[in-house]
Amino acid sequence: MRTEVSSTNANDRYDVLVVEKYEDGAGTEKSNWTRVGVAFAHKDGNGLNVELRAIPVSGKLVIRRH
Repeated sequence: MRTEVSSTNANDRYDVLVVEKYEDGAGTEKSNWTRVGVAFAHKDGNGLNVELRAIPVSGKLVIRRH
């Protein structure tokens, strides 16, 4: 698995999301993004504090810069 790491700033905020794929009535694949929390970078830039409001059933989270 390849991971790209970019530097973080202590003021950075990240949205914690759950992504669910589904097909619409025409059979087109779509995605539903649900925000379940927020994450903030540590002051030293070497980690994140994550605050969840919900836990996904799938166990998979996506963290994206706000």
